[in-house]
Amino acid sequence: MATNKAYTVKFRRKRQNKTNYKARLRLLVSRKNRLVIRKSINKVYLQLVKYNPKGDEVLLNIESGKLKKYGWKYKLNNIPACYLTGLLFGLEAKKHKYDNAILDLGLNVSVKGASLYTAFKGIVDSGLNVPYDKEILPSEDRVKGKHIADYALLLKKNPETYKKQFSAYLSKNVMPEDIVKNFEEVKNKIIGNYSK
Repeated sequence: MATNKAYTVKFRRKRQNKTNYKARLRLLVSRKNRLVIRKSINKVYLQLVKYNPKGDEVLLNIESGKLKKYGWKYKLNNIPACYLTGLLFGLEAKKHKYDNAILDLGLNVSVKGASLYTAFKGIVDSGLNVPYDKEILPSEDRVKGKHIADYALLLKKNPETYKKQFSAYLSKNVMPEDIVKNFEEVKNKIIGNYSK
């Protein structure tokens, strides 16, 4: 019979690659609410989470599907949609008197200027106090979707490729080169809604 333990079984969530406990502990030591940003194939999800020994408590939850209410016509997980969702979340958090948090990207790889940081930029621009480094944020043109509009104009020279690439938008009579205009309209509606 064995007298010592040769192998310690890891926690279930660590085995399933769902939780990095070292990173989680670093976040919890700050004693601040966690700003959780997650992205799926179709949407972006933002949550403000408070630690509770019995289980984390979600204080605020917003997903990018709410942008349709403000007139957003494009995909719900692209870079401009991420920014607008972040802005909406930040303004809603301030309305509920939450003024600071700490960023929690979970197991997502941290890539400078990525869509997760675009959502984060929206939150920062709303005035929520979250510590960050300015180098991680994307450029203003990228946030507005100028890269999508430029690509659409470039592909317009080849109508067949243009129709194939943007078929989802064109089937709804939405022009991809107008994304910057729609971005500005939705942004102004969101800010106007919370400035009352």
